[in-house]
Amino acid sequence: MITINKFGTIIAIIGFWLGTQTGCLAAGPLENLRVWPGKAPGETAELPPEQDTTKPTDHQVAGKPVVRIGNVATPTFTVYPAPSNKANGTAVLICPGGGYHILAMDLEGTEVAEWLNSIGVTAIVLKYRVPARAGRARHDAPLQDAQRTMGLIRSRAAEWHIRPDRIGILGFSAGAHLSAVTSCTTNRMYEAVDAPDGYSSRPDFVLLIYPAYLTIEKENYKVAPELPISSSTPPTFLVQTQDDGIKVGNALFYYHALSQLKVPAEIHLYPVGGHGYGLRPAKDEVTHWPVLAEKWLRGLGLLTSAQ
Repeated sequence: MITINKFGTIIAIIGFWLGTQTGCLAAGPLENLRVWPGKAPGETAELPPEQDTTKPTDHQVAGKPVVRIGNVATPTFTVYPAPSNKANGTAVLICPGGGYHILAMDLEGTEVAEWLNSIGVTAIVLKYRVPARAGRARHDAPLQDAQRTMGLIRSRAAEWHIRPDRIGILGFSAGAHLSAVTSCTTNRMYEAVDAPDGYSSRPDFVLLIYPAYLTIEKENYKVAPELPISSSTPPTFLVQTQDDGIKVGNALFYYHALSQLKVPAEIHLYPVGGHGYGLRPAKDEVTHWPVLAEKWLRGLGLLTSAQ
């Protein structure tokens, strides 16, 4: 179990709130930017209209409902610039989870963007294609969306005041799997469309929060074949709990594979907390993982201003 200073989280939250009261906010978000100029690659079937699928009976997290977006046919992303008085040039692409079926857009998207902004990081929330497409691996279409978005971010880095060599990816559950696949895939999984596809689609660092599908349990936790870890895999941060329905060996054996290849990696394991808590503070210590993530980012030199 990791011991965390709870007061650090409280102070960070208060600091963010004070910033909103003193005019130190970021510029407004750039919303619903299209990932693809036309139809996304490989799309053949029509989906029902995109919608929030949340029902009154759905499980709540920390006493609050969760926005669950389904039937995403047109992937988009929203850029949340860091406040100008805190901006450090680092950016993170956020991949919400939802089992490749829906996207938890607030719990694992917009709320995470607020935290990243509070530490000077520009946040980009990706609304990738779900549910998984028939006849394709569940991550195929989302990987195309993530790779394309990484290229778009780098192509507009100067405009958005971020460093093209300080762009990471952060995901939850299935979104963490997508983040890991994006970090391990060296070739672009679609035909180039335009100039942004000439930029690298690999992130510079990775955060995997209660990740799913990283390993194959029935094969002694062998790393999944779509995750060809190499010595060039970006530095990785992992969080999981022992009582997660996704067995804790999922994160442990992935971490072991990273360490075998000397990929800089940090893992934090907790006895309780389950799955799907996002970063909403609760009684379980694991919900304070952002404190450790901030320290990890700082240790990589990503929270210092860069010219």
